[in-house]
Amino acid sequence: MSEDADPEPERNISGGDAGGGRAAAFEPGEAATRAEAVVDRLGELYWQKAYGGRDAFECLVRTILSQNTSDVASQPAHDALMERYGPDGKRDRDLAEALADADQQRLAETISAAGLYNQKSERIIALAGRIREEYGGEAGFDEFVTTGDPGEVRSTLLDMNGVGPKTADCVLLFAGGRGGVFPVDTHVHRIARRMGLAPPDADHEIVREHLERDVPAEKCGFGHTAMIQFGRDTCSARKPACLDDPDACPLADLCDQVGVDTMAGEVVDPSGVAD
Repeated sequence: MSEDADPEPERNISGGDAGGGRAAAFEPGEAATRAEAVVDRLGELYWQKAYGGRDAFECLVRTILSQNTSDVASQPAHDALMERYGPDGKRDRDLAEALADADQQRLAETISAAGLYNQKSERIIALAGRIREEYGGEAGFDEFVTTGDPGEVRSTLLDMNGVGPKTADCVLLFAGGRGGVFPVDTHVHRIARRMGLAPPDADHEIVREHLERDVPAEKCGFGHTAMIQFGRDTCSARKPACLDDPDACPLADLCDQVGVDTMAGEVVDPSGVAD
């Protein structure tokens, strides 16, 4: 399983009231592409937000903790890590400095709720050391992520051990507040291909390229989080709502239903029906 694999999580904490960001309502208009129309509809169903402002290193750590697990599991691990290594109420502590010097076994124990804790603790300590060495700590890294050239930032993040495309894009979005960034997790990957917004056999990077091309930059952030929620609520991997009731999906008129056979009540991954 790749470092960016993301099994069906149980709830979404990257959007909605608890997900940070700020309200950013966009005037409805005629969508230029079907992908934009999908995102507009999702914005009506869930939320429209502009993201950014999270500490870049903490966001990176948080995203690593979320790899291969659900938000329900990674949230307690993040909270425990911050309680042990973050600011202690008496003085500010540089999180990168604290984690670079952390005992690996103790850190693994702290984040055990997230799963794969030995691997993740090793990665976090190594990343913290690199960030301390190259950027002087979390403040310098945050400045690089929020003000640096987006292409250079993404390339640098991808060069870090344990950081894949989804992790890099999440840091660019939630910390850097960069427009035009549409991270692709398992939900986005499935839904974009099922709806026909990307080729049925497209990998995560090809899906990202299609969405970032066809969705206006200011709508990519909330499109990402809302599409995740839609995947959890309505368009799940094994039983999308349309299997039971064609009218149950609020995006039915925009969907090609690639891999979905409503007559037979069967669903396959879109790649299974690629030409």
